[in-house]
Amino acid sequence: MISSHKASLTVFLIASVLCGGAVSAGAAQLTSRVLGSPQSAAASMDGNIFKIISDIRTIGSTVDPMNGDQNPYGLDIARTSAGDLKAGDLVVCNFNDKANVQGTGTTIEVLHPTPGSNPHRLAQSPVLNGCAALALGNPGDNPWVAAYSANDNPVLSPKGQIFTPLANPIFEGPFGQAFSGTPGPFGGAAFYESNAQNGTLVRIGITPQGFTFHNIVLGFDVNHGVPGSILGPSGLTYDAARDTLYVIDGNDVGQVYAISNVTKVRPFGIQICKTSDHCFTGPDASHIRLVYSGAPLNAPISAALLFNGDLVIGNTGDNRLVQLNPTSGQIEGLLNVDNGIAGALFGIATSGTNAYDQRIYFNDDNDNTVKVVER
Repeated sequence: MISSHKASLTVFLIASVLCGGAVSAGAAQLTSRVLGSPQSAAASMDGNIFKIISDIRTIGSTVDPMNGDQNPYGLDIARTSAGDLKAGDLVVCNFNDKANVQGTGTTIEVLHPTPGSNPHRLAQSPVLNGCAALALGNPGDNPWVAAYSANDNPVLSPKGQIFTPLANPIFEGPFGQAFSGTPGPFGGAAFYESNAQNGTLVRIGITPQGFTFHNIVLGFDVNHGVPGSILGPSGLTYDAARDTLYVIDGNDVGQVYAISNVTKVRPFGIQICKTSDHCFTGPDASHIRLVYSGAPLNAPISAALLFNGDLVIGNTGDNRLVQLNPTSGQIEGLLNVDNGIAGALFGIATSGTNAYDQRIYFNDDNDNTVKVVER
């Protein structure tokens, strides 16, 4: 079903994505990695990235300087300089308000990626209420926001203007967000959004005629938790080199799914069986596989790509980063990033072209900061 937004909005967003080069091979991904090769990875490291990068530094506070919103969830990296964003800036959204009431934050912050940075408000609006994840489109760095409490998917300009709340009945507790600039039969580009209330994965197709909304995967586990204890499909991570979307589910310790050729998955193409995480049905069931399940995953919610295509996954249950090779299904490394109470680790973004300049940015909710793991 194609939405009926204002012509100016549709033309602007469609043109910025479809005519700006984002649909070419190797386009920037939401995970903010710069593509490297497995060969360079093998030459630079012996499996465990944390043998090379393990220093943790604080970039800065994520508390909104005007209304005190806190508890950072969504995190991405600006790829270009546009509006109020400079290439490399960290874009963070707050899930809670000043009183730390779960799911009531309404702000997005920007920090330069250097220690000692201060937050600069990009946007504040009720349509951002309970921002759980965000992704920047390419080119143009337009933020798309999975707003859990508002139950919408707002689209903003890089100056923080709310183009549209992008409300649609298909959204049921938006909790994950990823951008794909890869063209396919359902659009020249797309945003993927996951719902924590009903366990579905939605593709928001970007076409010359407007936006389309389709459920493409049904049946991810959800715990029906209240804000602050929600587990469900999240940590959406798109690998443009493989046209593969990774989905993290924190229930039952944790699972990682890979959806290959995701741009070609049809509406209602995949159903996850209720009886087994390894069982899939539907006309496109062959596109999905369970990459990993169980410990050391511990209620993960976030993920990103490393330079070599490995996943780095954030456990909320024990505040550890988990490095997973999605091809072999092997755990390569672990790093504890906060020795405080559980529930600190939300939101991950990465940059770098090799093991030595790899950076892993993450939100630390225990002290309301964004930090970086580097050499």
